[in-house]
Amino acid sequence: MNKPHAHLLRALPRLTLLSAALWLAACSFVPTYERPAAPVATSFPAEAATGSASTAPAAFDIAWQDFFKDARLKRLIELSLQNNRDLRVAVLNIEQARAQYQVRRADELPTVNAGINGTRGPATSGAVTSTYTAGFSVTAYELDFFGRVRALSQSAQAQLLGSEEARKTVQISLIASVASTYLNLLADDELLRVTRETLTTRQESLRLTQLKFDNEAASKLDLSQAQSLLEGAKAALAQTTRQRAQDENALVLLLGQPMPSDLPAGLAITAQGMLPDLPAGVPSELLTRRPDIRQAEQQLLANNANIGAARAAFFPRITLTGSAGVVSNDLDTLFNNGTAAWTFVPQLLLPIFDYGRNQANLESAKVGRDIAVAQYEKAIQTGFREVADALAGRATLGEQLRAQNAQLAAEQTRMDLTDLRYKHGASNAFDVLDAQRSLFAAQQAAVQVQLLRVQNLVTLYKVLGGGWK
Repeated sequence: MNKPHAHLLRALPRLTLLSAALWLAACSFVPTYERPAAPVATSFPAEAATGSASTAPAAFDIAWQDFFKDARLKRLIELSLQNNRDLRVAVLNIEQARAQYQVRRADELPTVNAGINGTRGPATSGAVTSTYTAGFSVTAYELDFFGRVRALSQSAQAQLLGSEEARKTVQISLIASVASTYLNLLADDELLRVTRETLTTRQESLRLTQLKFDNEAASKLDLSQAQSLLEGAKAALAQTTRQRAQDENALVLLLGQPMPSDLPAGLAITAQGMLPDLPAGVPSELLTRRPDIRQAEQQLLANNANIGAARAAFFPRITLTGSAGVVSNDLDTLFNNGTAAWTFVPQLLLPIFDYGRNQANLESAKVGRDIAVAQYEKAIQTGFREVADALAGRATLGEQLRAQNAQLAAEQTRMDLTDLRYKHGASNAFDVLDAQRSLFAAQQAAVQVQLLRVQNLVTLYKVLGGGWK
Protein backbone atom coordinates (compact mmCIF):
# COMPACT_ATOMS: atom_id res chain seq x y z
CA MET A 1 0.00 0.00 0.00
CA ASN A 2 1.41 3.37 -0.94
CA LYS A 3 1.86 6.12 1.64
CA PRO A 4 -0.98 8.41 0.50
CA HIS A 5 -3.51 5.60 0.86
CA ALA A 6 -2.03 4.61 4.21
CA HIS A 7 -2.44 8.17 5.53
CA LEU A 8 -6.00 8.24 4.21
CA LEU A 9 -6.89 4.97 5.95
CA ARG A 10 -5.41 6.16 9.22
CA ALA A 11 -7.38 9.42 8.93
CA LEU A 12 -10.73 7.72 8.20
CA PRO A 13 -11.61 6.95 11.85
CA ARG A 14 -10.89 10.53 12.85
CA LEU A 15 -12.94 11.89 9.94
CA THR A 16 -15.79 9.54 10.80
CA LEU A 17 -15.71 10.63 14.44
CA LEU A 18 -15.62 14.30 13.41
CA SER A 19 -18.54 13.82 11.02
CA ALA A 20 -20.56 12.08 13.71
CA ALA A 21 -19.79 14.86 16.17
CA LEU A 22 -20.86 17.52 13.68
CA TRP A 23 -24.06 15.64 12.93
CA LEU A 24 -24.87 15.32 16.60
CA ALA A 25 -24.07 18.97 17.18
CA ALA A 26 -26.65 19.90 14.54
CA CYS A 27 -29.22 17.48 15.97
CA SER A 28 -32.42 19.01 17.33
CA PHE A 29 -35.49 17.32 18.74
CA VAL A 30 -37.63 20.46 18.62
CA PRO A 31 -40.76 19.65 16.56
CA THR A 32 -41.14 21.51 13.27
CA TYR A 33 -43.38 24.47 13.96
CA GLU A 34 -46.51 24.93 11.88
CA ARG A 35 -48.78 27.86 12.64
CA PRO A 36 -52.25 26.57 13.55
CA ALA A 37 -55.04 27.49 11.19
CA ALA A 38 -57.08 30.47 12.35
CA PRO A 39 -60.34 29.07 13.82
CA VAL A 40 -62.46 31.98 12.55
CA ALA A 41 -64.29 32.93 9.39
CA THR A 42 -62.31 34.31 6.47
CA SER A 43 -64.12 37.65 6.70
CA PHE A 44 -65.94 39.68 9.29
CA PRO A 45 -69.76 39.56 9.32
CA ALA A 46 -71.00 41.33 6.21
CA GLU A 47 -73.65 43.27 8.09
CA ALA A 48 -70.96 44.71 10.40
CA ALA A 49 -68.28 45.42 7.80
CA THR A 50 -69.46 48.88 6.79
CA GLY A 51 -66.44 50.88 5.74
CA SER A 52 -64.19 47.86 5.18
CA ALA A 53 -63.46 49.08 1.64
CA SER A 54 -62.19 52.42 2.93
CA THR A 55 -58.98 53.81 1.49
CA ALA A 56 -57.97 55.24 4.88
CA PRO A 57 -54.74 53.89 6.39
CA ALA A 58 -55.00 50.87 8.64
CA ALA A 59 -55.20 51.44 12.40
CA PHE A 60 -51.97 49.48 12.78
CA ASP A 61 -50.16 52.15 10.74
CA ILE A 62 -51.65 55.20 12.49
CA ALA A 63 -49.72 56.57 15.45
CA TRP A 64 -51.93 57.49 18.39
CA GLN A 65 -50.70 61.10 18.12
CA ASP A 66 -52.34 61.24 14.67
CA PHE A 67 -55.52 59.39 15.57
CA PHE A 68 -56.48 61.60 18.49
CA LYS A 69 -57.00 65.31 17.80
CA ASP A 70 -57.75 66.61 21.32
CA ALA A 71 -54.60 68.30 22.71
CA ARG A 72 -55.74 67.73 26.28
CA LEU A 73 -56.24 64.02 25.65
CA LYS A 74 -52.84 63.73 23.96
CA ARG A 75 -51.15 65.24 27.00
CA LEU A 76 -52.96 62.81 29.30
CA ILE A 77 -51.83 59.88 27.16
CA GLU A 78 -48.23 61.10 27.25
CA LEU A 79 -48.33 61.27 31.04
CA SER A 80 -49.79 57.78 31.31
CA LEU A 81 -47.07 56.34 29.08
CA GLN A 82 -44.49 57.92 31.37
CA ASN A 83 -45.97 57.01 34.75
CA ASN A 84 -48.49 54.16 34.52
CA ARG A 85 -47.40 51.30 36.77
CA ASP A 86 -48.88 48.51 34.64
CA LEU A 87 -46.83 49.68 31.67
CA ARG A 88 -43.77 50.02 33.92
CA VAL A 89 -44.22 46.41 35.07
CA ALA A 90 -44.53 45.27 31.46
CA VAL A 91 -41.25 46.99 30.59
CA LEU A 92 -39.53 45.43 33.60
CA ASN A 93 -40.88 42.03 32.57
CA ILE A 94 -39.04 42.48 29.28
CA GLU A 95 -35.80 43.19 31.12
CA GLN A 96 -36.31 40.13 33.30
CA ALA A 97 -37.02 37.92 30.28
CA ARG A 98 -33.95 39.33 28.51
CA ALA A 99 -31.78 38.46 31.50
CA GLN A 100 -33.20 34.94 31.61
CA TYR A 101 -32.50 34.56 27.90
CA GLN A 102 -28.89 35.65 28.46
CA VAL A 103 -28.58 32.98 31.14
CA ARG A 104 -29.75 30.33 28.69
CA ARG A 105 -27.43 31.65 26.00
CA ALA A 106 -24.52 31.52 28.43
CA ASP A 107 -25.24 27.83 29.05
CA GLU A 108 -24.26 27.11 25.43
CA LEU A 109 -20.65 28.18 26.11
CA PRO A 110 -18.20 26.99 28.76
CA THR A 111 -17.80 29.08 31.87
CA VAL A 112 -14.12 29.71 32.67
CA ASN A 113 -13.20 30.44 36.28
CA ALA A 114 -9.91 31.56 37.81
CA GLY A 115 -9.05 30.52 41.32
CA ILE A 116 -6.49 29.68 43.93
CA ASN A 117 -6.87 26.85 46.44
CA GLY A 118 -4.71 25.15 48.99
CA THR A 119 -4.76 21.87 50.91
CA ARG A 120 -2.90 20.85 54.05
CA GLY A 121 -2.66 17.36 55.47
CA PRO A 122 -0.44 14.43 56.50
CA ALA A 123 1.77 12.72 53.91
CA THR A 124 2.57 9.01 53.82
CA SER A 125 5.75 9.72 55.80
CA GLY A 126 3.71 11.21 58.58
CA ALA A 127 4.84 14.79 57.96
CA VAL A 128 2.35 17.57 57.30
CA THR A 129 2.49 18.90 53.75
CA SER A 130 0.86 21.82 51.96
CA THR A 131 -0.19 22.03 48.33
CA TYR A 132 -1.27 25.21 46.56
CA THR A 133 -2.86 25.40 43.10
CA ALA A 134 -3.69 28.37 40.89
CA GLY A 135 -5.14 28.41 37.40
CA PHE A 136 -8.24 28.34 35.22
CA SER A 137 -11.02 25.79 35.33
CA VAL A 138 -14.13 24.73 33.44
CA THR A 139 -16.74 22.92 35.50
CA ALA A 140 -19.36 20.53 34.09
CA TYR A 141 -19.67 22.15 30.65
CA GLU A 142 -22.33 20.24 28.71
CA LEU A 143 -21.55 19.26 25.12
CA ASP A 144 -24.94 19.94 23.58
CA PHE A 145 -24.91 17.04 21.09
CA PHE A 146 -28.68 16.54 21.26
CA GLY A 147 -29.78 20.18 21.39
CA ARG A 148 -31.15 20.24 24.95
CA VAL A 149 -29.42 23.49 25.89
CA ARG A 150 -30.20 25.09 22.53
CA ALA A 151 -33.87 24.16 22.90
CA LEU A 152 -34.01 25.81 26.31
CA SER A 153 -32.34 28.87 24.79
CA GLN A 154 -34.93 28.96 22.00
CA SER A 155 -37.71 28.74 24.59
CA ALA A 156 -36.23 31.64 26.55
CA GLN A 157 -35.89 33.69 23.36
CA ALA A 158 -39.55 33.12 22.49
CA GLN A 159 -40.56 34.16 26.00
CA LEU A 160 -38.49 37.32 25.61
CA LEU A 161 -40.22 38.16 22.35
CA GLY A 162 -43.55 37.36 23.97
CA SER A 163 -42.83 39.79 26.81
CA GLU A 164 -42.11 42.50 24.25
CA GLU A 165 -45.48 41.84 22.61
CA ALA A 166 -47.10 41.93 26.06
CA ARG A 167 -45.73 45.43 26.58
CA LYS A 168 -47.27 46.54 23.31
CA THR A 169 -50.59 45.03 24.39
CA VAL A 170 -50.44 46.91 27.69
CA GLN A 171 -49.64 50.16 25.86
CA ILE A 172 -52.55 49.72 23.45
CA SER A 173 -54.94 48.98 26.30
CA LEU A 174 -53.59 51.88 28.35
CA ILE A 175 -54.05 54.41 25.55
CA ALA A 176 -57.59 53.19 24.87
CA SER A 177 -58.43 53.23 28.59
CA VAL A 178 -57.14 56.79 29.03
CA ALA A 179 -59.10 57.96 25.99
CA SER A 180 -62.27 56.16 27.07
CA THR A 181 -62.07 57.49 30.63
CA TYR A 182 -61.38 61.01 29.37
CA LEU A 183 -64.45 60.79 27.14
CA ASN A 184 -66.44 59.64 30.17
CA LEU A 185 -65.39 62.84 31.92
CA LEU A 186 -66.52 64.93 28.97
CA ALA A 187 -69.88 63.16 28.98
CA ASP A 188 -70.13 63.65 32.76
CA ASP A 189 -69.54 67.36 32.33
CA GLU A 190 -72.22 67.57 29.65
CA LEU A 191 -74.67 65.62 31.80
CA LEU A 192 -73.92 67.90 34.74
CA ARG A 193 -74.68 70.92 32.58
CA VAL A 194 -77.98 69.43 31.39
CA THR A 195 -78.93 68.32 34.89
CA ARG A 196 -78.24 71.73 36.43
CA GLU A 197 -80.33 73.44 33.74
CA THR A 198 -83.12 70.94 34.34
CA LEU A 199 -82.85 71.47 38.10
CA THR A 200 -83.22 75.22 37.63
CA THR A 201 -86.25 74.73 35.39
CA ARG A 202 -87.93 72.36 37.82
CA GLN A 203 -87.29 74.64 40.77
CA GLU A 204 -89.08 77.41 38.89
CA SER A 205 -91.92 75.02 38.00
CA LEU A 206 -92.32 74.01 41.63
CA ARG A 207 -92.34 77.66 42.69
CA LEU A 208 -95.10 78.49 40.23
CA THR A 209 -97.06 75.35 41.08
CA GLN A 210 -96.78 76.09 44.78
CA LEU A 211 -98.02 79.64 44.15
CA LYS A 212 -100.99 78.33 42.19
CA PHE A 213 -101.70 75.70 44.83
CA ASP A 214 -101.68 78.36 47.54
CA ASN A 215 -104.23 80.29 45.49
CA GLU A 216 -106.25 77.14 44.78
CA ALA A 217 -105.41 77.28 41.08
CA ALA A 218 -103.51 73.95 41.12
CA SER A 219 -104.28 70.59 42.71
CA LYS A 220 -102.33 68.65 45.28
CA LEU A 221 -101.53 66.16 42.51
CA ASP A 222 -99.89 68.90 40.43
CA LEU A 223 -97.85 70.03 43.41
CA SER A 224 -96.70 66.48 44.22
CA GLN A 225 -95.73 65.89 40.61
CA ALA A 226 -93.62 69.05 40.54
CA GLN A 227 -91.96 68.09 43.84
CA SER A 228 -91.22 64.59 42.53
CA LEU A 229 -89.59 65.90 39.36
CA LEU A 230 -87.45 68.33 41.34
CA GLU A 231 -86.20 65.62 43.69
CA GLY A 232 -85.55 63.38 40.70
CA ALA A 233 -83.34 66.09 39.20
CA LYS A 234 -81.49 66.47 42.52
CA ALA A 235 -80.90 62.71 42.63
CA ALA A 236 -79.62 62.73 39.05
CA LEU A 237 -77.29 65.62 39.91
CA ALA A 238 -75.88 63.74 42.91
CA GLN A 239 -75.43 60.57 40.87
CA THR A 240 -73.69 62.36 38.00
CA THR A 241 -71.44 64.29 40.40
CA ARG A 242 -70.43 61.03 42.06
CA GLN A 243 -69.84 59.37 38.70
CA ARG A 244 -67.63 62.21 37.53
CA ALA A 245 -65.52 62.02 40.68
CA GLN A 246 -65.10 58.26 40.21
CA ASP A 247 -64.18 58.69 36.55
CA GLU A 248 -61.58 61.28 37.47
CA ASN A 249 -60.16 58.91 40.10
CA ALA A 250 -59.95 56.19 37.44
CA LEU A 251 -58.11 58.57 35.12
CA VAL A 252 -55.65 59.52 37.87
CA LEU A 253 -54.89 55.84 38.41
CA LEU A 254 -54.22 55.40 34.70
CA LEU A 255 -51.99 58.48 34.66
CA GLY A 256 -49.96 57.21 37.60
CA GLN A 257 -49.84 60.71 39.09
CA PRO A 258 -52.22 63.45 40.30
CA MET A 259 -54.18 65.33 37.67
CA PRO A 260 -52.01 68.22 36.38
CA SER A 261 -53.32 71.76 36.63
CA ASP A 262 -51.64 73.01 33.45
CA LEU A 263 -53.36 70.81 30.88
CA PRO A 264 -54.10 72.39 27.48
CA ALA A 265 -57.65 73.19 26.47
CA GLY A 266 -59.69 70.24 25.25
CA LEU A 267 -62.37 69.67 22.64
CA ALA A 268 -66.04 68.98 23.19
CA ILE A 269 -67.19 65.39 23.04
CA THR A 270 -68.90 66.16 19.74
CA ALA A 271 -65.69 67.58 18.18
CA GLN A 272 -63.08 64.88 18.87
CA GLY A 273 -62.34 64.40 15.16
CA MET A 274 -61.31 60.73 15.27
CA LEU A 275 -61.17 58.83 11.98
CA PRO A 276 -64.56 57.12 11.59
CA ASP A 277 -63.69 54.96 8.56
CA LEU A 278 -60.81 52.75 9.72
CA PRO A 279 -60.63 49.75 7.36
CA ALA A 280 -61.14 46.41 9.10
CA GLY A 281 -59.32 44.33 6.49
CA VAL A 282 -59.57 40.55 6.81
CA PRO A 283 -59.27 38.43 9.98
CA SER A 284 -55.97 36.90 8.89
CA GLU A 285 -54.35 40.34 9.22
CA LEU A 286 -55.03 40.28 12.95
CA LEU A 287 -52.30 37.64 13.29
CA THR A 288 -49.66 40.25 12.50
CA ARG A 289 -51.40 43.43 13.67
CA ARG A 290 -52.43 42.50 17.19
CA PRO A 291 -49.58 42.06 19.68
CA ASP A 292 -51.70 39.93 22.02
CA ILE A 293 -52.04 37.32 19.26
CA ARG A 294 -48.32 37.52 18.49
CA GLN A 295 -47.62 37.10 22.20
CA ALA A 296 -49.73 33.95 22.28
CA GLU A 297 -47.83 32.60 19.28
CA GLN A 298 -44.47 33.26 20.96
CA GLN A 299 -45.69 31.33 23.99
CA LEU A 300 -46.60 28.50 21.63
CA LEU A 301 -43.10 28.58 20.16
CA ALA A 302 -41.60 28.50 23.67
CA ASN A 303 -43.62 25.43 24.59
CA ASN A 304 -42.73 23.82 21.29
CA ALA A 305 -39.02 24.27 22.10
CA ASN A 306 -39.55 22.78 25.55
CA ILE A 307 -40.59 19.52 23.86
CA GLY A 308 -37.18 19.39 22.17
CA ALA A 309 -35.44 19.84 25.52
CA ALA A 310 -37.57 17.12 27.10
CA ARG A 311 -36.84 14.70 24.24
CA ALA A 312 -33.10 15.36 24.44
CA ALA A 313 -33.15 14.38 28.13
CA PHE A 314 -33.59 10.73 27.06
CA PHE A 315 -30.12 10.72 25.45
CA PRO A 316 -26.67 10.76 27.05
CA ARG A 317 -25.52 13.98 28.66
CA ILE A 318 -21.79 14.60 28.15
CA THR A 319 -20.07 17.11 30.39
CA LEU A 320 -16.47 18.26 30.58
CA THR A 321 -14.59 19.41 33.66
CA GLY A 322 -11.01 20.52 33.37
CA SER A 323 -8.40 22.84 34.75
CA ALA A 324 -4.94 24.17 33.87
CA GLY A 325 -2.52 26.07 36.05
CA VAL A 326 0.42 25.73 38.39
CA VAL A 327 0.93 23.79 41.61
CA SER A 328 3.51 24.22 44.39
CA ASN A 329 4.12 23.17 47.98
CA ASP A 330 5.03 26.74 48.88
CA LEU A 331 2.59 29.60 48.43
CA ASP A 332 5.44 32.10 48.03
CA THR A 333 6.84 30.26 45.00
CA LEU A 334 3.47 29.32 43.44
CA PHE A 335 3.68 31.84 40.59
CA ASN A 336 7.48 31.85 40.26
CA ASN A 337 8.59 28.25 40.43
CA GLY A 338 5.28 26.39 40.43
CA THR A 339 4.92 23.23 38.39
CA ALA A 340 2.49 23.19 35.46
CA ALA A 341 -0.52 21.00 36.10
CA TRP A 342 -3.76 20.17 34.30
CA THR A 343 -6.77 17.89 34.61
CA PHE A 344 -9.34 16.76 32.05
CA VAL A 345 -12.44 14.90 33.28
CA PRO A 346 -15.08 14.03 30.67
CA GLN A 347 -18.29 12.46 31.96
CA LEU A 348 -21.12 10.68 30.15
CA LEU A 349 -24.43 10.12 31.92
CA LEU A 350 -27.02 7.90 30.30
CA PRO A 351 -30.46 7.76 31.91
CA ILE A 352 -31.43 4.14 32.50
CA PHE A 353 -34.04 4.08 35.24
CA ASP A 354 -35.53 7.32 36.54
CA TYR A 355 -38.98 6.15 37.66
CA GLY A 356 -40.52 7.71 34.54
CA ARG A 357 -39.30 11.23 35.27
CA ASN A 358 -38.11 11.98 31.73
CA GLN A 359 -41.25 10.50 30.18
CA ALA A 360 -43.42 12.56 32.52
CA ASN A 361 -41.46 15.71 31.63
CA LEU A 362 -41.98 14.97 27.93
CA GLU A 363 -45.71 14.42 28.39
CA SER A 364 -45.92 17.64 30.42
CA ALA A 365 -44.13 19.54 27.65
CA LYS A 366 -46.53 18.15 25.02
CA VAL A 367 -49.55 19.08 27.09
CA GLY A 368 -48.05 22.54 27.62
CA ARG A 369 -47.79 22.95 23.85
CA ASP A 370 -51.41 21.81 23.39
CA ILE A 371 -52.51 24.33 26.00
CA ALA A 372 -50.54 27.04 24.18
CA VAL A 373 -52.24 26.07 20.90
CA ALA A 374 -55.65 26.43 22.53
CA GLN A 375 -54.66 29.78 24.04
CA TYR A 376 -53.37 30.98 20.67
CA GLU A 377 -56.60 29.98 18.95
CA LYS A 378 -58.62 31.61 21.74
CA ALA A 379 -56.63 34.83 21.27
CA ILE A 380 -57.54 34.80 17.56
CA GLN A 381 -61.21 34.13 18.30
CA THR A 382 -61.28 36.88 20.93
CA GLY A 383 -59.68 39.33 18.51
CA PHE A 384 -62.20 38.39 15.80
CA ARG A 385 -65.13 38.89 18.17
CA GLU A 386 -63.81 42.27 19.42
CA VAL A 387 -63.37 43.59 15.88
CA ALA A 388 -66.78 42.29 14.81
CA ASP A 389 -68.42 43.96 17.82
CA ALA A 390 -66.68 47.25 17.13
CA LEU A 391 -67.71 47.12 13.47
CA ALA A 392 -71.30 46.41 14.49
CA GLY A 393 -71.15 49.45 16.73
CA ARG A 394 -69.78 51.63 13.95
CA ALA A 395 -72.51 50.45 11.60
CA THR A 396 -75.37 51.23 13.98
CA LEU A 397 -74.31 53.91 16.44
CA GLY A 398 -74.23 56.62 13.78
CA GLU A 399 -77.88 56.01 12.90
CA GLN A 400 -78.79 55.68 16.58
CA LEU A 401 -77.18 59.04 17.33
CA ARG A 402 -78.99 60.66 14.40
CA ALA A 403 -82.32 59.28 15.61
CA GLN A 404 -81.60 60.25 19.20
CA ASN A 405 -80.79 63.83 18.21
CA ALA A 406 -83.96 63.97 16.12
CA GLN A 407 -85.95 62.77 19.11
CA LEU A 408 -84.27 65.38 21.28
CA ALA A 409 -85.19 68.11 18.80
CA ALA A 410 -88.79 66.88 18.77
CA GLU A 411 -88.94 66.81 22.58
CA GLN A 412 -87.52 70.32 22.74
CA THR A 413 -90.20 71.52 20.30
CA ARG A 414 -92.86 69.72 22.33
CA MET A 415 -91.60 71.36 25.50
CA ASP A 416 -91.62 74.83 23.95
CA LEU A 417 -95.15 74.42 22.56
CA THR A 418 -96.54 72.87 25.74
CA ASP A 419 -95.08 75.67 27.83
CA LEU A 420 -96.56 78.23 25.45
CA ARG A 421 -100.02 76.58 25.62
CA TYR A 422 -99.78 76.40 29.41
CA LYS A 423 -99.05 80.11 29.65
CA HIS A 424 -102.16 80.79 27.56
CA GLY A 425 -104.29 78.38 29.55
CA ALA A 426 -104.59 75.76 26.80
CA SER A 427 -102.61 73.06 28.69
CA ASN A 428 -102.48 72.02 32.31
CA ALA A 429 -99.48 71.72 34.61
CA PHE A 430 -99.34 67.94 34.17
CA ASP A 431 -98.66 68.35 30.43
CA VAL A 432 -95.76 70.73 31.18
CA LEU A 433 -94.22 68.47 33.79
CA ASP A 434 -94.51 65.47 31.51
CA ALA A 435 -92.82 67.39 28.70
CA GLN A 436 -90.02 68.40 31.08
CA ARG A 437 -89.49 64.78 32.11
CA SER A 438 -89.36 63.56 28.51
CA LEU A 439 -86.99 66.33 27.46
CA PHE A 440 -84.56 65.58 30.29
CA ALA A 441 -84.57 61.87 29.44
CA ALA A 442 -83.93 62.65 25.75
CA GLN A 443 -81.05 65.00 26.66
CA GLN A 444 -79.43 62.33 28.83
CA ALA A 445 -79.87 59.67 26.15
CA ALA A 446 -78.34 61.90 23.47
CA VAL A 447 -75.22 62.46 25.58
CA GLN A 448 -74.91 58.72 26.31
CA VAL A 449 -75.23 57.72 22.65
CA GLN A 450 -72.68 60.36 21.63
CA LEU A 451 -70.33 58.91 24.25
CA LEU A 452 -70.89 55.37 22.98
CA ARG A 453 -70.15 56.44 19.42
CA VAL A 454 -66.80 58.10 20.12
CA GLN A 455 -65.78 55.36 22.55
CA ASN A 456 -66.59 52.80 19.89
CA LEU A 457 -64.14 54.54 17.53
CA VAL A 458 -61.48 54.29 20.24
CA THR A 459 -62.29 50.61 20.71
CA LEU A 460 -62.13 49.94 16.97
CA TYR A 461 -58.72 51.62 16.81
CA LYS A 462 -57.54 49.46 19.71
CA VAL A 463 -58.86 46.09 18.52
CA LEU A 464 -57.42 46.63 15.05
CA GLY A 465 -53.96 46.90 16.62
CA GLY A 466 -53.53 50.67 16.70
CA GLY A 467 -51.77 52.56 19.45
CA TRP A 468 -48.40 50.91 20.08
CA LYS A 469 -46.26 52.73 17.54
